[in-house]
Amino acid sequence: MSFSREALQVPGFLANGIHVGIKTERKRDLALLFSTIPAKAVGMFTTNSFKAAPVLIDMGRIKSGVAQAILVNSGNANAATGAEGYRGALATSKIVADRLRIGDELVQVASTGIIGQPLPVDKIAGGMDRLVAGLTSQGFNAAEEAIMTTDKFPKIALRKGIIGKKEVTICGLAKGAGMICPNMATMLAFFLTDADVDASALGTLFRHAVDKTFNAITVDGCMSTNDTVLLLANGIAGNRTVRNGSRDYTLFRAMVLEIMSELSRAIVSDGEGATKVIEVNVTGASTVTEAKKAAYAVANSNLVKTAFFGGDPNWGRIISALGSIGVEMAIDSVTVHFEDVAVFAGGMGIRGVEKELAEIMTSPCIRLQVDLAVGQRGFRILASDLGFDYVKINAHYHT
Repeated sequence: MSFSREALQVPGFLANGIHVGIKTERKRDLALLFSTIPAKAVGMFTTNSFKAAPVLIDMGRIKSGVAQAILVNSGNANAATGAEGYRGALATSKIVADRLRIGDELVQVASTGIIGQPLPVDKIAGGMDRLVAGLTSQGFNAAEEAIMTTDKFPKIALRKGIIGKKEVTICGLAKGAGMICPNMATMLAFFLTDADVDASALGTLFRHAVDKTFNAITVDGCMSTNDTVLLLANGIAGNRTVRNGSRDYTLFRAMVLEIMSELSRAIVSDGEGATKVIEVNVTGASTVTEAKKAAYAVANSNLVKTAFFGGDPNWGRIISALGSIGVEMAIDSVTVHFEDVAVFAGGMGIRGVEKELAEIMTSPCIRLQVDLAVGQRGFRILASDLGFDYVKINAHYHT
């Protein structure tokens, strides 16, 4: 979604994005998001064992529940860089904190790009004065551009709502196209709001929204070392404080869930080489865990994904993926639907629906429904297909 510079603003937040030479081509590669006052902050991060240096730093700092700035570089992941990488991330954090005249502990740092290469601290330091001087309330588009890597298009969204007779705003910026699979993905996502939200409520609604969105997508089944999602709330809107269990909480949680849903879907749509978004909806499972396992078995199957790319409604590949993971199901009662068209039931395929399926397979977004017929639990994820361009992109994206 595109916004004018004037429309894309959040009271109390400034942003900027510049080129400092991390990327060889002259594209923006360093971004800064800044709250004019300290903000309540929550975050979720990759569960990969080889966490990047910035992730390790942020995981420690986010425990305070307060942050004021987010410094992001693209073109270099600062992952698998040892003690040197950790010191480099700390150094860049200290430099921006000094320029902003805030405590170093209030800075969150994030990196995305190639794994295993030293962070170019000198280049980042050399651009810091320019980055800070250029902070503006209209700088979010520049910041979004600066965090992109293989993304084909920017991912930015904004929502406004009324909480306690006050207008509140939330803006989200995200990047991600490949190495996408929870928890979470090769993705960065940052959400900034002027709403006043109780710290406990902020954490609860944030985790709920992330689990429903960024932790329910997959492009290639590969987990990154750098995944980071942050939400900062500075309270400048002056609304009555949003608290757990209140009507305000329900309204604000819906805003957060809606904006995260939009950006997580955009990541899947932008999957490297992707031509289709596949909604995999598993129902009738005995537990949510079983439903989730089944959904990912289908969504991450290369055979299933390439079938969708080729426009082939190959239900045989779907049931093969389901049957390979030990999930409880009533074999003779399992059903598979493409949109509302049944393709598998009673242990066998359904004939005579070829015309309807041919039309469905031309759609850029296809809903796949699987009923395991043993319980009442379900899980839904978004996935992409897998085509020629994914191989081309990743064959040439190297360290």
